[in-house]
Amino acid sequence: MKKYAIIVAGGSGTRMGASIPKQFLLLHGKPILQHAAEAFLNAYPDLELILVLPEANNGLAIDFGLNNSRVQKTKGGESRFESVQNGLKLVEEDSIIFVHDAVRCLVTVGLIRRCYEQALVKGTAIPAVASQDSIRWMENDGSKALDRNRVMLVQTPQVFRGEIILPAFSQGYKEGFTDEASVVESFGFRVDLIMGEENNIKITTPVDLLIAEKLMAKT
Repeated sequence: MKKYAIIVAGGSGTRMGASIPKQFLLLHGKPILQHAAEAFLNAYPDLELILVLPEANNGLAIDFGLNNSRVQKTKGGESRFESVQNGLKLVEEDSIIFVHDAVRCLVTVGLIRRCYEQALVKGTAIPAVASQDSIRWMENDGSKALDRNRVMLVQTPQVFRGEIILPAFSQGYKEGFTDEASVVESFGFRVDLIMGEENNIKITTPVDLLIAEKLMAKT
């Protein structure tokens, strides 16, 4: 089946405090975005990559070794929802579609393939890991503890059959859309979790970048 990976790299990354968006910062000699992109290109030789980039940086991918026939580029929107919509305009319905955060640069070929295999069978594959921390639910008069054994922390790539994600993204934006799974669920589809990977971290702050450097040095 046709395979597309939409890598969402349209954000500005203000929490990193850098002069350029965080997805373009170097990690072990390569931009963070390139590490993520290469994992998908290496996972399947027939996978097509769609980079959703900030409009001002749309040409930078050429310098990252990502200017080939398997890579397309489009511009990001004002929100993640709009950015993913822009990426989906370039895909065909009869396909498996990955949506991945550019700054989850430690994603492995193994996780990509496991998500693909589940999405073929179940229609969706949402990687998640158990919470290692205590969880509390905020209320107007304080907070209460939740059972962390029933809480999962969601990652990407989030993977869907085209006939599921494409119609889901035809609906209008809602405040509760925090990821693709929430969009698909809002449209009435069920989403199925799959075990993620502890090292599949999202680089948001300078500390995250240091952790990624250490983890990458061990591989």
